[in-house]
Amino acid sequence: MSKTIDLDIEGMTCAACVSRVEKVLGRVDGVEQAQVNLATNRARVTAGPQVALEALTSAVARAGYGATLTDRSQPSRRPPDGLPWHLIAAGLLTLPLLVPMLLMPFGLEHRLMPPGWAQLLLAAPVQFWIGWRFYSAGWKALRGGTGNMDLLVALGTTAAFALSTVDVAAAAWAGHPPGHLYFEASATVITLVLLGRWLEGRARARTTAAISALAALRPDRARVLRHGAETEIPLDDVLLGDLVLVRTGERLPVDGVVRDGAGSVDESLLTGESLPVAKQPGDRVTGGAINGESLLRVETTAIGAETVLARMVRLVEDAQAAKPSIQRLADRVSAVFVPVVVAIALATFLGWWLAGAGVSAALINAVSVLVIACPCAMGLATPTAIMVGTGVAARHGILIKDAEALERAHLVSIAAFDKTGTLTEGRPVVTDILPASGQTREAVLRLAAALQAGSEHPLARAVLTALAAPPPPATAMRALPGRGVEATIDGRRYVLGSRKLLLEAGGDPAPLAAGAEALAAQGRTMAWLATADGELLGLLGFGDTVKPGAAPAIARLHAMGIRSVLVSGDNRAAAEAVGHAIGIDEVLAEVLPADKAARVAALRQGGHVVAMVGDGVNDAPALAAADVGFAMGSGTDVAMAAAGVTLMRGDPMLVADAISLSRRTWSKLRQGLFWALAYNVLGIPIAAAGLLSPVVAGAAMAFSSVSVVTNALLLRRWRPGS
Repeated sequence: MSKTIDLDIEGMTCAACVSRVEKVLGRVDGVEQAQVNLATNRARVTAGPQVALEALTSAVARAGYGATLTDRSQPSRRPPDGLPWHLIAAGLLTLPLLVPMLLMPFGLEHRLMPPGWAQLLLAAPVQFWIGWRFYSAGWKALRGGTGNMDLLVALGTTAAFALSTVDVAAAAWAGHPPGHLYFEASATVITLVLLGRWLEGRARARTTAAISALAALRPDRARVLRHGAETEIPLDDVLLGDLVLVRTGERLPVDGVVRDGAGSVDESLLTGESLPVAKQPGDRVTGGAINGESLLRVETTAIGAETVLARMVRLVEDAQAAKPSIQRLADRVSAVFVPVVVAIALATFLGWWLAGAGVSAALINAVSVLVIACPCAMGLATPTAIMVGTGVAARHGILIKDAEALERAHLVSIAAFDKTGTLTEGRPVVTDILPASGQTREAVLRLAAALQAGSEHPLARAVLTALAAPPPPATAMRALPGRGVEATIDGRRYVLGSRKLLLEAGGDPAPLAAGAEALAAQGRTMAWLATADGELLGLLGFGDTVKPGAAPAIARLHAMGIRSVLVSGDNRAAAEAVGHAIGIDEVLAEVLPADKAARVAALRQGGHVVAMVGDGVNDAPALAAADVGFAMGSGTDVAMAAAGVTLMRGDPMLVADAISLSRRTWSKLRQGLFWALAYNVLGIPIAAAGLLSPVVAGAAMAFSSVSVVTNALLLRRWRPGS
């Protein structure tokens, strides 16, 4: 059985590093897949049970990087506070070299330019002390058989520094002032790259703000009742079944069921629901929510990794770790990027030198090529957009399981919906009881309740709720998927279910046909009661309320160019009544659970991208068959496991919100990749043509990564309904 290992990777600076780490991890015997994320500096390895952690960390170390096992309790790093010391030192040493260059347009540079030996003394600490990290990382990459951004910076700045040092020494030997020096270029490029990395680090840390906010919802301690006494203990010591006391204004430390107390609970950070939700004894509550106005006693039903909050954090982390296909293409380009850039820089030097420009001019132009070429932005464009997008989605009650679901959701052209619990409240009530000749309403209801005892189906709960007294005992109960149920009561076999089931039993619906037509005209769901040998006993009608947000959600999907389809096992009249009320384009009624997946597959024909929205166990195959499955968080765990997207509230409008956010995320992703490529496609030829100084090239290179991450962060302004 395969296992998943998450590693924190140290020393990565660009997409070329990502490609190298993935390659060395993939070569370890037993590793099935390795995915590395530059935005989080993490690797996710899927491997056989025989693969040891030490084998993975050793492989990464041989490639020139560091690797440690990820601490899942620390999902993201905090932004650095204040400027780091090495950046302050670099700035102070570079400033005297940079100011004269800035004053050059005013003809004042010669008055403030330090002598050659002073420039050397100012630039040397920046080049070899503060900039040592570039030599170290570049050498490790070379030793591992590849190149990276650090290597480009080290080569470029060393060439500029060495050329200037030779000029200072030659001038001193000849006894005359040196010509133009490039110490300011080498020092400024290093300072700008470090500044860019610091800004980029702060921006990247903000991409994980949503998941950090989720993780912070978990209290460290809980107040429990044990042996009749109130005790405050660490949360990790709470056991299943413990009775936890939650006071007004406190966060619920566990998932559980309210046993005593009633009030409202704020679940906004978990579900995106802006209004507090009323809770009373018997209601389920989720850890991380804020208790409102009264003391609650909650029986613990989930702890640790099994809580809703822990699973939410895990889902978001998993989505952020995954790679869409477009990122794999960018990684393949980045893998050959550095050698190509070095070759272009060498060609630039030779071209200018052979053209008679002199060694200095040729070398500086080559340095500009090395400095402006930045594979960082290509490595950051996709993961930062996905991280921000999934984080924003989680903050608004939309959990995206993986990058593939996010990638497909923006292409959805058909949205297929289950009816009960998805577009309706899922709490039907018995509205009509039509007894056959010789029967009473009470007798029909009692037999129906006996047949439904123990079932979790919404219609079963409606029947049991309608019967105040306990139903008679039933034996040999058997569910008939898509048709109904049968059981033995007082020695006689009965069936309850669809018209098809009644006909299979040999029953004749004619005596109640007029009543059935009237119920159908009202859009009622119907259940026929009969003996197993075909004696008709009665007919029950059920009504369910359409969710308030269903019609606006369908209208919004239409405005987005998405066609809507209702796929229901209910009778055609009931399904069409709901479809007509909310504006559904097409209704597929009386579809057996086993056939739902086939109907979804049929909708996908002709190149349509289909989203399936459901909440029940019988929706799981259809959710898996769709291009993207949307599971209502109020539904079953099976449905949520089969879906790519989980909606934490049972609001159909979240479907449109999720697709809208996917479209926005994919737009930012494409913008990021475009600008990352544009910087290099445009910048490298301009630098090779001698139209960019190394200082300007360094600033452009640093700006490229920061701008890509900042553009992705604009996703945080997305709001539901936009």
